[in-house]
Amino acid sequence: MTDNTLPQADRQKRQLPQVNPVYFVLAALIVAIILQNPAFVEPTGYMNFLKRAAPLAILAAGQVYVIVSGGFDLSVGSVITLVVVGSSMLLNNDPNATWWVIAVMFGIGIGVGLINGLVVCYLKVPSLIATLGMMITLNGVAFMWSGGAPRGYLADSFRFFGRYNFTDLPVIRILPVAVIVLLVLGYALYWLMHRTNLGRMIHAIGDNPRAANLAGVPINRVRIIAFIVSSLSAVAAGIMLGGFAGVSTDVGIGYELQAITAAVLGGALLLGGRGSVPATIAGALTLSAIFTLLNFLGLPQPVRQIVQGLILIAAVAIAVQRRKHTGR
Repeated sequence: MTDNTLPQADRQKRQLPQVNPVYFVLAALIVAIILQNPAFVEPTGYMNFLKRAAPLAILAAGQVYVIVSGGFDLSVGSVITLVVVGSSMLLNNDPNATWWVIAVMFGIGIGVGLINGLVVCYLKVPSLIATLGMMITLNGVAFMWSGGAPRGYLADSFRFFGRYNFTDLPVIRILPVAVIVLLVLGYALYWLMHRTNLGRMIHAIGDNPRAANLAGVPINRVRIIAFIVSSLSAVAAGIMLGGFAGVSTDVGIGYELQAITAAVLGGALLLGGRGSVPATIAGALTLSAIFTLLNFLGLPQPVRQIVQGLILIAAVAIAVQRRKHTGR
């Protein structure tokens, strides 16, 4: 009886749904924040937290496409800077230009992603080097375009997506537009990654490129699409950051590493083959919660960089060890 029972118990255990640890970490951090600042439980407190975290969450959700396919996109931070600086220049203090300027920014995002993908796929340049070069190039373009001091301002119609809040709502009382954008784009990125053939091909390429090629997966085309999705996410994040941060030539600095860290916290393998959009968004919220808690504890800014660096180092070590033991 025991021999028959144990295998059945093991099968039942294997059938239990596995919950990503990042959700438990996020919950624990939220509790810690509430203990430090009880006002966080008020709608204004947690909605403003989600509002601040929304750009990083969208950026990370796009970045995970490239990571799962086996690459990196270090250019997203400079895309954010170019979007903010370029939009202020093109708007030229004209609110009526908002929509065509946004369209131009998304066009630039498609161009950046396309170039990144072409360089990686056809010139065989490692994604780390290719996107690092793009990052430097775009920062130079933003500096030259603005002359180092952006002119004009971002009109209220442009800043709507990052700054405006719907108020006097029942129950929640306040709902930032940035949170709505996060929900819409987050679901779109989730659906594309986990409910379409594209997402399955991205996972296959990151897990085993040779096997994916033999199975008929159009590797180059899929990787190019992944880079385009990442760049478009950076454009969306840039529009939102410009909304509540205003115009700055360093607005995007560090966001590329924060996006990678968020993906890692969500369980994405830096060597490719595994990653989840919902878990990555939870990873971005977790990273934002860590920064919020550190601020409440009065710890200096460098501590944030230390924590972020330790997370990345641990992630690389775990990924390498997993490859050694599983071959995946």
